[in-house]
Amino acid sequence: MSVEIKSSNEKEKLLEKAYKMAEENEITCTGCAQTTIAAILDILEIKSDDTFKAASGLADGIGLTGDGSCGALAGGAMVLGLVFGRERKDFKDPMAAMKSYLLSKKLHGDFIERYGSCRCFDIQKKLMGRTFNLYDKNGMKEAAEQGMMAHCSKVVGNSAKKTVEIILTEKEKS
Repeated sequence: MSVEIKSSNEKEKLLEKAYKMAEENEITCTGCAQTTIAAILDILEIKSDDTFKAASGLADGIGLTGDGSCGALAGGAMVLGLVFGRERKDFKDPMAAMKSYLLSKKLHGDFIERYGSCRCFDIQKKLMGRTFNLYDKNGMKEAAEQGMMAHCSKVVGNSAKKTVEIILTEKEKS
């Protein structure tokens, strides 16, 4: 990570940029985990195509099922792990992963506070009043009509912004 923040105003601008970039990614590219990760990696100038690629199955609660953690949360947690996670050389040391656990818990807590859940279907229900089967042609059409992209793009934006905030705050402590 080569981004250096010199003022709180600079940090706030970067957080807003992360939000907007992630929101735009979701609207134009879709795939909440990847759109979150792409924005965070770009904002923080981190190169990690493998992390981006590994997230491709995590959209809409894993595999477009809605029945799992929101992809935007999973994507943010993946980047937290990338930056602060346990390395392979420390695999046998469970405590080496503790920092990424604690920081991912902060992101999870933000989701619970905002949406009451981290589960994709629950978030859909809260934001749109119902859930959608995205494998069904009619379900996909109904999701579009209900503004799913507008809603999900904001969830993605919030996740990217919060993740970048967590990373920057933690880096400031070092």
